[in-house]
Amino acid sequence: MRKSARYSTLAAAGLLALSSLTACANDAASTASTGSGKGTKVKIMVGGLDKVIYMPAMLTQRLGYFDAEGLNVELLTEPAGVQAETALVAGQVQGTVGFYDHTLDLQTKGKAVESVVQFSHAPGEVEVVSTKAAGDITSPKDFKGKKLGITSLGSSTDFLTKYLAVKNGVKVSDFSPVAVGAGATFISALQQGSIDGGMTTDPTVATILDKKAGKVLVDMRTPEGSQKALGGPYPSSSLYMQTDWVNGHKDTVQKLVNAFVKTLKWMSTHSAAEIAAKMPADYAQGDKALYTQSIKSTLPMFTDDGVMPENGPETVEKVLKAFNTNIQNADVDLSKTYTTEFVEAAK
Repeated sequence: MRKSARYSTLAAAGLLALSSLTACANDAASTASTGSGKGTKVKIMVGGLDKVIYMPAMLTQRLGYFDAEGLNVELLTEPAGVQAETALVAGQVQGTVGFYDHTLDLQTKGKAVESVVQFSHAPGEVEVVSTKAAGDITSPKDFKGKKLGITSLGSSTDFLTKYLAVKNGVKVSDFSPVAVGAGATFISALQQGSIDGGMTTDPTVATILDKKAGKVLVDMRTPEGSQKALGGPYPSSSLYMQTDWVNGHKDTVQKLVNAFVKTLKWMSTHSAAEIAAKMPADYAQGDKALYTQSIKSTLPMFTDDGVMPENGPETVEKVLKAFNTNIQNADVDLSKTYTTEFVEAAK
């Protein structure tokens, strides 16, 4: 069913509340990747450029698909999706590559934001436990009293950790979420015992397993894993934008979607090794084989056409309603959280 883009007036009070997060967030993006310098300029904030779940952003640039569409795309990075979300709402960027679930959360705060192309139908997230704590945590039922790592408070890892707890009879007040980021900071926290377990993505997962620093507890890198843990497809990585900006720049949005859909199709017909060869060399952190394995493990989460998976928004709403009082008390209009207008045209 075709979903048309609609928008509502942004609430000033909500903007102030979200803007305040900027002061608490890390400094400006730690990494930037600038396009050709030609064409329409667009800034996109990514919730971790080197995370495999957000791989289509950098890969699209490396394949030259932005240039082919006449776009000059600057990719910026923040360590957590919630910080990337803040940059979008504050008007610092035109788009965010992050989790679709933020569009629902923002709607309850008076923000009209929508996904314009959906990269995935599974979270790509993994709940790991430290080797030391593996005997005490055999399922989310054992989260009570534990310290669990997330990228940051209000992030999608925070959302999903809370859902796994509540679904398994553990109150969100019964465990301690600890913001430890991803990559080296997450691994260090796991090894030092600052956290008993936590939620993260590849390539962090691959490194943890390689170092024997932890074990997989819940794997949501595949549609099957998403179904088992969350009860359905869970659209996660996406390009989302403010709806009023989308409506005012449809030609530019269409070009962005065209580029991303080309990348998703390319990914579906190439091996993990071929994909890894296209990515920046430093993303492998000196171990190309391990990086390739991390891509292979995560590839099943991606769509090949950018289309929102059927019943995906409903699964996300169910998950968020399990613990998010804002969404529990709100009447979320899912049709306003995404549009298929552009992916349909890209076909």
